[in-house]
Parts: sequence; structure tokens; C-alpha cells
Amino acid sequence: MPPSLERDNPAGASASVRTRRIREFARDVLGHAEFRPGQERAMQAVVGGRDTLAVLPSGAGKTAVYQVAGQLLDGPVVVVSPLIALQRDQVDRLTELPGEAGRAAQLNSSLSAGDQREALDGIGDGTVRFLFLAPEQLAKPEVVDTIAAADPALFVVDEAHCVSAWGHDFRPDYLRLGGVIEQLGHPTVLALTATAAPPVRAEIVDQLGMRDPEVVVAGFDRPEIRLEVDQYADAHAKDQGVLDRVLAEIGDGRGPGIVYGATRRGTEEIATALADRGLRARHYHAGLTKSDREETQRAWMADELDVVVATTAFGMGIDKPGTRFVVHAEPADSVDSYYQEIGRAGRDGEPALAVLVYRQEDLGLRRFFAAGAPAEEELQQVAGLVAAAPAAGLEDGVDVKTLRAETGRAATPLARDLNLLEQVSAVVLDEDGAAHPAEGAPAPGAAAAAARELAEHHEKVDQSRVEMMRGYAETTECRRQFLLGYFGEQLDQPCGNCDTCSAGTAREHTDDDAGTPFPVETPVSHSEWGAGVVMRVEDDRITVLFDEVGYKTLAVAAVLEHDLLHRR
Repeated sequence: MPPSLERDNPAGASASVRTRRIREFARDVLGHAEFRPGQERAMQAVVGGRDTLAVLPSGAGKTAVYQVAGQLLDGPVVVVSPLIALQRDQVDRLTELPGEAGRAAQLNSSLSAGDQREALDGIGDGTVRFLFLAPEQLAKPEVVDTIAAADPALFVVDEAHCVSAWGHDFRPDYLRLGGVIEQLGHPTVLALTATAAPPVRAEIVDQLGMRDPEVVVAGFDRPEIRLEVDQYADAHAKDQGVLDRVLAEIGDGRGPGIVYGATRRGTEEIATALADRGLRARHYHAGLTKSDREETQRAWMADELDVVVATTAFGMGIDKPGTRFVVHAEPADSVDSYYQEIGRAGRDGEPALAVLVYRQEDLGLRRFFAAGAPAEEELQQVAGLVAAAPAAGLEDGVDVKTLRAETGRAATPLARDLNLLEQVSAVVLDEDGAAHPAEGAPAPGAAAAAARELAEHHEKVDQSRVEMMRGYAETTECRRQFLLGYFGEQLDQPCGNCDTCSAGTAREHTDDDAGTPFPVETPVSHSEWGAGVVMRVEDDRITVLFDEVGYKTLAVAAVLEHDLLHRR
């Protein structure tokens, strides 16, 4: 930071003054007696005016970073958050704070036009310090113009992995954020996520246009969570195994807990079976009414339930520190998702349990979900209809309903096609989900070819993630070493708190391991799969994340014998 800006920094004229003010505010207003790993370093970077990417584990207090830093900066704070429930929760928490610290509002589609206008007026006249909004709101020029006029000091991107096509929860709406940041004059940017492997971090920085960012990565390890996999050969035994495991944990007083299932029907069946056995159990998925979902959330937070059986719709923004276990009735779609989901247990720092109840055939369902790139002809048809919209007098764009009528196809694949076409700069989706031709868009044929290629790339990466989930389930090595290695973090010794360690199959690293020709984080290239980076090293295998095809596990002997990899 230039000396003049250092002197003018509203958070303090020197790093030591800013550190003192950070600690005072955190203690006196938020009641934080001490910081968790990574928190203070991220706060110091932000109040020092530096773009910051903070990768902090679930439960590590990511929101406190902007709550503290935002109070010490001179100007409003804009927080992009993907879920309305998450926005509402953060606004409620901030408004409970004393004095000016709690001036917060949200801006999303659930509000009336009057309430939306009031929130925008508030950030304009200074009565709102923290404005929480969904990314689609930033498709509205009037919203961006109003925020720009307020001269925000900090632009926060929560769940920042959503900006990355490598991330497990990619959302096309996040792609516009980099451009919005520049329209706002590039205020200090804070990107927050609980799970981001190295390529995801790189893409977050690139997509958001972050300038010389401070990258804060707290350790991914959650040593208080015991890791176990229960293996079953047939479906009936596995289904019974899920019930038995939950009943055992609750029966021994180790509750409450969450059970994750892959399908809505599956969550309903498990919840019914647990309730029939005397547990206070409910299911939760996106197909329920809003009131039913909210009632289940309320009962869960009020300690009225022993277990919630849910799809991944239950989790983001649901923070119950006393959750004692997370059981997966099927494998997650990736190790990224699995890490985030098990991270909802043990947030109070007390011992917790993560169990994957596993049958190898269950991976077939995940492979099915990961497969299915759209046909190029379908993409070209959609691109052509959008391109023709202005000439057809459709000034408000083409919505999915219109596309369904024109193509005879279902809403979900059409929405997927539009997202792909948006990613290749062929269409622009507005806040209502209607599609417009992008400025300088390629011809429909070229757009379809590019979108199809992108879809095939995503499919390869998704399939490779499923294979890494298989690797986690079937390893006889330390599960925590496997899990951390996926994120590029080495744990030199077995953890002692997983089932393979207890069984004695996990091994200690030897001096021979240090002599591997391809250490972790080595950039490599492969004649067929292209560029990649080494993510994990075992005695006889290495796992490489390739840019084009995702994760591949290779036998070291074969790599050396056939000269398959070269350092870049």
C-alpha cells in the first residue's frame, strides 16, 4: 500500500494500530476472546486494503472476517450470498449487534418492490452498512449504479467456489461478479469459501479479477471428526446398516445428527424407518413446500429432532455447532462435497463422527448424475432461438417456458443449455432467468460447438471426482491423509482417528517417500491428458489433477517405466 493510502486508512495509520482495533472490536462487540486459524490474518489483509481469498474450514468463522473488517473501513460493505436463508440469517445476526455495527439489509426476490427500494436507498444514504444480495440482483443496472454511487469499501463473495467451474457447486450467476467489481471501481474484494482445492483457488482469483491477493488457507484438517466407512456387499444389508448406525449413535447419546441421501425418495424412506423405530426424525429436500422446509429447520435448531435425513439441499447456512454425526447413505458426488457436508458436525470442537455407508454399486448413481453432455444440435437450436429473439419482437428475452413450447423439451435440460451458452458468451441471462443475445455473440453453430466442448470437459471432471470418492471409500490407508491430500495438504503421519488407523492398515510415511520423483504440487504434463499438478503421493501411486480431464491416479512404476509424466 502506498504511504499516502497507509496514512489515510480509516482502520488505522499502521498495521499495529489496525491489529489492535481488529482485536478490540472482535472482543468488545462480537465477543470473540480469540481468533480461529486464518481469521485474523484475513482481517488484517482486508483492512489493509488488499484483495483477499480466505479458505477457512466449515465452522471456522468466515463471516466474522467481514463483520469485523467491514466495521473498520470507510464505506458500505456488499456481501454476495447465494441463498436467501443465508442472507436473512446474517442480517439477523448483525442487527443484534449494538449501535451502528448492526445496520444491515438484504436485497433479493423474496422482498416486495418497496422493501427492495428501501434497501437500496439505505446503502445510498448511509443508513445501511452491510447489504446482502443474491448474485442475480447484480444483473440489474439500477442496482449496480446505486451501489457504485455509494462507493463501497468492501465487496464480499461468500461461497466463492460457486464462481469456479472446477468447484462442486458452480453457479453461472457468479460469472458476472468480476465485471461488477470493476464497475464498482474495484473496492477491496474478500472471497470466502470452506472448500477449495488449488485449481479452484486459482479460478476464483482469475474470475473475480483479484489484484495481487492475499491467499489465506487455514488447515483443512478437522481432527475432532472421526472418519469411518462401513462397507456392504448387498443393497438390503446396506440399507439396514444405515438405520443401525444412526440408532446406535443416538442410543449411546451421541446425537443429534444428519443423514445425507442422494435422492428425495431415499431421504423420505430412511426418515420414516427411523421414526418407526422411535427416533424424532424428519426428511428434508427441495421438493417440500417452503413452510415444511422452514419448520424442519426450526425444529432442528430448537433441539426437537434427533436426526434430519436430507439431500444436499439441507446444509448451506444451517449452523448447529452441537451436531455430533453426519452419516452418508450414499457417496457424495465429490470429495469436495463430502468434506463440506461432514464439516457440519463437531463445529463446537467436541468429538464428532463422519460415516460413509458404502456399497460399490452406489457409485453408479453418481456416475449417472455426472454424465450426459447435451447434443450439439440441441444447443444450436436454443442458441438460434435466443439470437432471433430481438427480430421476433421479444425485447424481454426468451424464457424457459417459451423454449419449452418451441422445443418440446423439459425445463431442467433447457436451463442447463442456457447456462452453458452463457459460459461461452453466447447469451446473457437476466435476473428473471430470461435469455438475451450477448454482445458480439458467436453464431449459433459456433456457440453450440463451444458449449458442447465445455459440457464434455465438465463431464470428464465430474466423472473423475466420482472416482476420487471411490478412492476415499476403498482406501486402506489413513482416510484423513487421503482427504487432506485431495486438497493439496500433506499429513505426514496417519491421523489415529479413522477406521483404517484403528484397523492398523494405515502406514507411516517413510524416508523413501520423500524421494518421490513427483512431490505434491509439482506441475506436470502428460502426452494425452495435458497439463496438471500433483495432488497426492502414496508409496506406489500419485494422484494428478489435470486441467482437461480432472483427477487421475497413476501407478508410479508405470509412470517411470513408460515416461508418462514430465515436469513443467
